[in-house]
Amino acid sequence: MKSSTRSSAALSVLQIPTAEVFAPLLEPARDKGAWGGRGSGKSHFFAGLLIEDCLAEPGTSGEGLRGICIREVQKDLQQSSKALIEKKLAEFRLGEAAGFRIFKDVIETPGDGLLLFKGMQDYTAESVKSLEGFKRAWWEEAQTATANSIKLLRPTMRAPGAQMWWSWNARRKTDPVDVMLRGPEKPTGAIVVNANWRDNPWFTAELEQERADCLRMTPDDYEHVWEGSYVSVVEGAYYAKCLSAAKAEGRIGRVAADPLMTLRLFWDLGGRGAKSDATAIWVAQFIGKEIRVLDYYEAQGQPLAAHLNWCRAKGYTPDKASMWLPHDGAPVNPIADASWETALRQAGYAVTVIPNQGAGAASQRIEAGRRLFPAMWFNDETTQAGRDALGWYHEKRDAERGIGLGPNHDWSSHGADAFGLMCIAYKEPSSARGWDKFAERKVV
Repeated sequence: MKSSTRSSAALSVLQIPTAEVFAPLLEPARDKGAWGGRGSGKSHFFAGLLIEDCLAEPGTSGEGLRGICIREVQKDLQQSSKALIEKKLAEFRLGEAAGFRIFKDVIETPGDGLLLFKGMQDYTAESVKSLEGFKRAWWEEAQTATANSIKLLRPTMRAPGAQMWWSWNARRKTDPVDVMLRGPEKPTGAIVVNANWRDNPWFTAELEQERADCLRMTPDDYEHVWEGSYVSVVEGAYYAKCLSAAKAEGRIGRVAADPLMTLRLFWDLGGRGAKSDATAIWVAQFIGKEIRVLDYYEAQGQPLAAHLNWCRAKGYTPDKASMWLPHDGAPVNPIADASWETALRQAGYAVTVIPNQGAGAASQRIEAGRRLFPAMWFNDETTQAGRDALGWYHEKRDAERGIGLGPNHDWSSHGADAFGLMCIAYKEPSSARGWDKFAERKVV
């Protein structure tokens, strides 16, 4: 790989080699971001750039640069970027003669400048104003940054020439830093690069061994850890191996619906409030012993009308589709003054309510899902969000006692519950005489 070289304006003899992938970040910008996998050198780049800016900042004014190195939560300095910056100073042979003085919790920089190391959760709306004179904010491990913390920081970086730097290993596309810097609307002039291990000219033999071992021993983690992909599975995820097998066997790709077969929509029911559970729907066809998983939908806080509008827009109309609800679809919904079952039937759909499986219902759904996964084919483009939920759906653990506490109820559980309902509803064709006739009859 090629590398570019930059030199400090204040100390021309200091040559700082830079991997080519980071060259765009040498240009002025209020927001600079670098995301990717392990071993890319993101942190080393920003640490070197911060030192360079500290050397250049005194300029003719003589005022040193003030900067802060941030993490969302930082319990002690061992979790900060301070040790890396100290290592870079030693590597560049910069000490007190050059204006750098290292103390326990801060680093003084040329011209009475200062580098702080803080957790953003230590700040309040009032105390964060103390950063208004700072010109650099480097947020390391920015995938953990909360939307509220980002909103607190941005207005305080108001000094002329102030910049915010973001380095992170992508986790979920809905993480605030990804929404901000990889979404359709970015801050004006933001420069963002993707850097992975192969972009690092100084990638060591030790890191290469770690990379190869990860690919061989924990392949489920590899794409996220080393290639910067979003997390597709987490440790302890119930469907991790199932998803990996489906990908390896080519069962995730372009899957078409059979126009002669009824579409089945399996629901997990949510609420209407802003903090309510989401409503999730999987769309599938049972064709012989093959399960074609065609589509996925999820929405939070929306009325039934919004869900039905999506169904109609996708062509899942009463003449082509039937609805499958969990047991709580039968009782009357106090908000709508009717049950989900009744409302969907009034919309013209055939509806089947799956009885409550009783104690251990979640385990039964997971067991059924794992058993049927080898028969499933997923349409890649339209089921990505649902597969993300399945890859995240995992057991809650009591770390102190080392025991499982059952499925963790979080954002992923709605999609996983609807998926589990589909698996509970499925019956082998050989043991389902009259199944299609019953399931697809229209009840009015």
